[in-house]
Amino acid sequence: MILVKNTNTEPYKNMAFEEYLLRTCDEPAVMLWRNEPAVIIGKNQNAREQVNFDFTLAHGVKTVRRLTGGGAVFHDLGNVNYTFITPATADDRINFAYFCRPVIEALSGLGIKAALSGRNDLTVSDGRKFSGTAACAFEYGGKTKLMHHGTLLFSADMSYLADALKVDPDKIQSKGIKSVKSRVTNLCEHISTEFADMTAEGFKEYLENYFIGNGAKPVIPDDAALSEIEKLAEEKYASEAWLFGAKTESAAQVKAKRFDFGKVACETEYLYEVGKSAKIKRVKFSGDFFGTKPIEELEKMLCLTEAKTCDIIDVLEKAPLSAYICGAAPEEICSLILL
Repeated sequence: MILVKNTNTEPYKNMAFEEYLLRTCDEPAVMLWRNEPAVIIGKNQNAREQVNFDFTLAHGVKTVRRLTGGGAVFHDLGNVNYTFITPATADDRINFAYFCRPVIEALSGLGIKAALSGRNDLTVSDGRKFSGTAACAFEYGGKTKLMHHGTLLFSADMSYLADALKVDPDKIQSKGIKSVKSRVTNLCEHISTEFADMTAEGFKEYLENYFIGNGAKPVIPDDAALSEIEKLAEEKYASEAWLFGAKTESAAQVKAKRFDFGKVACETEYLYEVGKSAKIKRVKFSGDFFGTKPIEELEKMLCLTEAKTCDIIDVLEKAPLSAYICGAAPEEICSLILL
C-alpha cells in the first residue's frame, strides 16, 4: 500500500484528487486530507434539499458533489478525512467494516473506543457519531477500482455544521434524537489526556504515521499530477453542472421514503398513448443510498418499461437492483415508481 501525501485544503481539488487516484493508481492507496469549510453531498443527492445555501453563500462555505453515495457531511479544518482506494475483485460489494477496521485500530492508540454503527457511521462509546463513511466502484480505462472514504470530526465547528446542512427530519426521528448537534461529537473530547494538546493537523500526522508504521510507503504527487488534478477540479467539481445536474421537468410524480438502507426519492414521468398501457418516459432516483454502479444506468433500463408491477420488478431483478441501490428489494423500489 502507498500513502499519498496531500497538503491541499481546497474542497474542489480534494474531490478531484480522489478521482485522479481512481484513474491512475493501480495499487492499494490511502490518503489523509483536510478541507476548508465545505458541504460535501452524496453522488445521488439533490443539492437544494441538502444544503442551506443562504448560510453557506453568506459564510463562504463551498458545496461539492462527491463520487460516492450516502448523505451530506460538513468539512472544515477541524476535520481529518481519509480515503482508501483498492483494485476491485470479483466480490466488489461495499464492505464498510473492512475499511473502517484500521481507522478504529488507529483511534484506539489515542484512547478512543470507536465502533461501526448502523450502515456507515463510526461512533464513540456513548453512541454519538464522529464519522460518516461512503464507498463506490469506479470504472476507468477498462479497470474497476473501489473507493472507501470517511470524515473524522476532530475539532470541527459544530455551529457551522448544524447551520450549513438541511437535516432530513425523518432521519433525525428514526435515530430517536432531537437535533444534529446532539447526535455528533468531536474526537478531541474523547482523546486520552496525554494527547490533550493534539491539533487537527497533529491528528492527521498521527494517522499518516500509523499507516506508515503498518507498511504504507509515502508518495508525493509530482507537478504533472497536481496539474491534472487542478484541471479536473475546475472543469468538473467546481461546475454547477456537476453540483446541480440536469434540470428536470416539473410534471413528474415524486415519491420518497426512508428505508433501512437509506432514503430514496423517485421522480417518474409517464408516456400515455390511446389504447395502450402507460410506459415510463423518464425516471430519476435521488437519496442517500449506496451503490456500486451509476444510478443513471438503472434509470435508462427502466425507460419505456410498461407501468405494471410485474414488468418493473422484472427489470429491477435483472439489473440487478442491488448493484445500484444496495439493500433494496425490487418491490420496495417498484412502489415508488408506480402511480
